[in-house]
Amino acid sequence: MVKEIEKAGITIVQMANLIPVAKTVGSNRMVPTISIPYPLGDPSTSKEEQWKLRYHRVGVALEALETDIEEQTVFKVKI
Repeated sequence: MVKEIEKAGITIVQMANLIPVAKTVGSNRMVPTISIPYPLGDPSTSKEEQWKLRYHRVGVALEALETDIEEQTVFKVKI
């Protein structure tokens, strides 16, 4: 689906925890997430920590949208 959206001229960032799968299906801009059931959070941490984590990952995704790329790119996130 990512490739079809980009064919329509819309830049897209895929946030995924299985980056190898995202690469295989042809995603161009990828941001790693945390886990399958909680892609942008970790329920074992405080709400404040979860907010920081989400804020950071979404910020990376927004930067990825603005970045010109030549090939498939995985954008780095803080662990």
